[in-house]
Amino acid sequence: MNPDQIHLVQASFARSKDGCTDLAARFYRRLFEIDPALRGLFHGDLQQQGQRLLQMLGAAVGLLARPETLFPVLQSLGNRHAGYGVRPEHYDAVATALIDTLAEVLGSGFTTELRDAWSRLIAIVRQEMLNAPVLAFE
Repeated sequence: MNPDQIHLVQASFARSKDGCTDLAARFYRRLFEIDPALRGLFHGDLQQQGQRLLQMLGAAVGLLARPETLFPVLQSLGNRHAGYGVRPEHYDAVATALIDTLAEVLGSGFTTELRDAWSRLIAIVRQEMLNAPVLAFE
C-alpha cells in the first residue's frame, strides 16, 4: 500500500469506530446475510468476538506502514483461523461484508479512492493469512 492509501485507511477506521458503536455487530449481520453457513464457525459470545475483530483490525491498520511486523501477526492469525475451519473461499464473504459495512457507516465519505484502499488492505490480509505456514503437531 502506498502512504496515501495507508493514511486513508487509518483515518477512516478511526472515523468508523468513533461514529458507530455497533460496527462489529453490523459486520457480522452482513457477513451472515452473505453466507449464513459461516455462523456455524462462531462459538461463544459474538459481542466478545466482535471486540476481538475490532482490536485485530485496529492492530492491522496501525501496522500498515510496518509490514515486517504486520505479516507475521497475520500469518499467525491465518493459522488459528484454519484451525477453526475457515477455508480460503470464506475470505471473499468477509471482504464483501467489511466493505459493505464501511460503506454503510461512512456513507458518502466512502469514496472510490477509499474503497480501493480498503480493498487493497483486505487483499493483503487475505494473502498473508492464507500464506501462513501450516503448523505440524506431533
